[in-house]
Amino acid sequence: MDETPLPKVTEQFARTLAPASDPVIEQMDAKADREGFPTVGPAVGGWLRLVARMVDAERVFEFGSGFGYSAYWMAPAVSDDGQIVLTEIDADELEEAREFLDRGGFADQAAFEHGDAIETVESYDGPFDVVLVDNEKHRYVEAFDAVRGKVPVGGAVVADNMIEAGPLEFEEVRALLDGDGSDANEASRGIATYLERVGDDPAFETGLLPLGEGVAVSVRVE
Repeated sequence: MDETPLPKVTEQFARTLAPASDPVIEQMDAKADREGFPTVGPAVGGWLRLVARMVDAERVFEFGSGFGYSAYWMAPAVSDDGQIVLTEIDADELEEAREFLDRGGFADQAAFEHGDAIETVESYDGPFDVVLVDNEKHRYVEAFDAVRGKVPVGGAVVADNMIEAGPLEFEEVRALLDGDGSDANEASRGIATYLERVGDDPAFETGLLPLGEGVAVSVRVE
């Protein structure tokens, strides 16, 4: 019997409690299933929306948006005159994100930025009440450092793939955090370094949400 780091029953209960999907989310889920495209899924999507509501989000920034799945989940919680900045290196995926958010009536709240997210965030002054880090794993710390000063007290930085994702090895991450892991791959090193970085930052308090592929939520406290 295969064992995964995150219990399936937790995911099932979280999906039960997540906000109801709509026809656009169902289309996005179907696309992800059909193409094997990695998304955060509805359980984490529901949590992203909740985080945005808890901080009364007016502005959101995403490092890596794919075809807009996470942004769509958060959009209903962003104020009508607020903004979600989507970034994506793949122009076709970014155009799909535009189409999905337009179908849901959220395109007017969104800015669609084609290119490197870490370069893009430099052109924005902030503040950003919620930041989603979901770009290349070895660049997570670079993303955090690029946006850290633009997150206000009470704002949140959410990072996906803390436990599972593609080449990421959970045991390698644990070993690295324990001071070993000399053979760890680049993705595992990126996640371990990120967890150490946010965990050591006195301006943030961080907790791990055991849903999806593992989500770290860091709230700015000073």
